Amino acid sequence: MARVVRNSKFRHVFGQAAKKQDCYENIRITKSAWDSTFCSVNPKFLAIITESAGGGAFLVVPLDKIGRIDRDVPLVTGHKAAVLDIAWCPHNDNVIASGSEDCTVKVWQIPDGGLTSSNLTQPAVDLVAHQRRVGQVLWHPSALNVLLSA
Repeated sequence: MARVVRNSKFRHVFGQAAKKQDCYENIRITKSAWDSTFCSVNPKFLAIITESAGGGAFLVVPLDKIGRIDRDVPLVTGHKAAVLDIAWCPHNDNVIASGSEDCTVKVWQIPDGGLTSSNLTQPAVDLVAHQRRVGQVLWHPSALNVLLSA
């Protein structure tokens, strides 16, 4: 019996690991088993859902700040339970929405330079109409200020 082997045009393509000075280090990502991406990026910032005690939090880092992240870096904290999903607004690079196990969606306004001195605890908008945990948040790609949450 003849064996058929398909040739791929990618068989000679190999990846190269990024250099250590171009990576982010020392970030405690969440251990939540929820099916989510746990991070979101836009042209200005990188946001990562982190492990935190006493509620949910996520980290917002400017893209040009690479390397080792301090343990006491300011976080976006305001949820009473674990954050399950985050999404940047496609129309404003400083606006991010977060959904949590505490049945709320919060929309946050991030300062231009990022979080510098203290945790951000007050959201710009607090949506509290959900009866169950909020596992997905998604901005409409073309309509301004339209947010889906489920």
